[in-house]
Amino acid sequence: MTNSELLQQVRVIDPVSGTDQIADVLIANGTIEAVEENISKLPSKTSVRDCRGLVLGPGLVDLYSHSGEPGFEERETLPSLIQAARSGGFTRVAILPNTTPPLDNPAGLARLQRLAGDITDKLSVPPPLYFWGAITLGVQGQQMTELAELADSGIVGFTDGQPLQNLALVRRLLEYLKTLSKPIALWPEYRELAGNGVMREGINSIRLGLPGNPSISETAALAALLEVVEAVGTPVHIMRVSTGRSVQLIWEAKVRGLPITASTTWMHLLLDTEAISSYNTSLRLSPPLGSPADRAALKRGVQQGIIDAIAIDHTPYSYEEKTVAFGEAPPGAIGLELALPLLWQNLVETGEWSALELWRVLSTQPAVCLKQIPAAIAPGQPAEVILFDPQLTWKVQKQNLKSLSYNTPWLGQDLIGRVIVGVRG
Repeated sequence: MTNSELLQQVRVIDPVSGTDQIADVLIANGTIEAVEENISKLPSKTSVRDCRGLVLGPGLVDLYSHSGEPGFEERETLPSLIQAARSGGFTRVAILPNTTPPLDNPAGLARLQRLAGDITDKLSVPPPLYFWGAITLGVQGQQMTELAELADSGIVGFTDGQPLQNLALVRRLLEYLKTLSKPIALWPEYRELAGNGVMREGINSIRLGLPGNPSISETAALAALLEVVEAVGTPVHIMRVSTGRSVQLIWEAKVRGLPITASTTWMHLLLDTEAISSYNTSLRLSPPLGSPADRAALKRGVQQGIIDAIAIDHTPYSYEEKTVAFGEAPPGAIGLELALPLLWQNLVETGEWSALELWRVLSTQPAVCLKQIPAAIAPGQPAEVILFDPQLTWKVQKQNLKSLSYNTPWLGQDLIGRVIVGVRG
């Protein structure tokens, strides 16, 4: 096995330096040794890979996704989650705490960290799993966890991954967490306003005969949350932004100098309520898909930096759980293996976004939101990189997915673009 590899004439996309260029890249012992127009002088026993037509970019970073393990291993185990992440180009994945039991105490967190460590030690290029610590006991939104103890347990940050309904509790949490210097992610939604809605309220929900969830369930909660953030001053990451009005509220808050970042999910950029006419239960999401105007506003918001990052929110469910009526299906879809090729084909190949813009919000900016150092493609940097073939065609089938679940509206379809190898120094 060689210790060094030359990637010849690969398209290098590096948001940290803002470069998109064709170059030779030499990697040795897990470190990027050189990035030059042409590298002719090589160490002995260097393997050479012709990378014409391929893209080399920093590993992708996922802000929040779900693990089936512990509690629902039939949906996803930690090994299958890691393999799905690797297959999709993700070198860092942050896991939400609503496992069974939830990650609301240091002992439970330590058990899962040990299990993840045992698995990743057996892999040659494992993406590290990071774990969010729960803000409230049982992620029930009622009583604070031992926040200081969790902060010392190696968590990436704090979130329940569920909307908090008690604003007085939110205020106390932000006051307490201000001194702990960990990322805090909150999902604004008022469940009473959402009611039993299973898709975004509007002309399409009426046409399809499905209960509607009004956009104010999100925007009213977001407006209230922003008031609390402004009063307390604790930085907050706003999860799962799904409406155009929310984009406007976030922009206005950033103009006022509020310490916030925000993310939307990849599916909310690609699909809207018009897609739900198929009644495919993999389109049952929470928050629900927005209107076409919402989707357009979200895309603009990401391009303009109002929305800082794209999250995957990988949510696996078994075939049996999703094979029910649309309104009865649990919300969520898988995405770790699908996000990059679909976003690339629908946004980059169409010329709507540049490759740098997409990579920035899938890699660099999510790392910044997690208060991590982004990976970069430069001499002396760890080789936390992936190779992506934007023209490779493959079919989304159970046997072609590393995830144990296959709840996706793209099941059975041909996709163009796939990660072919990942490296982490």
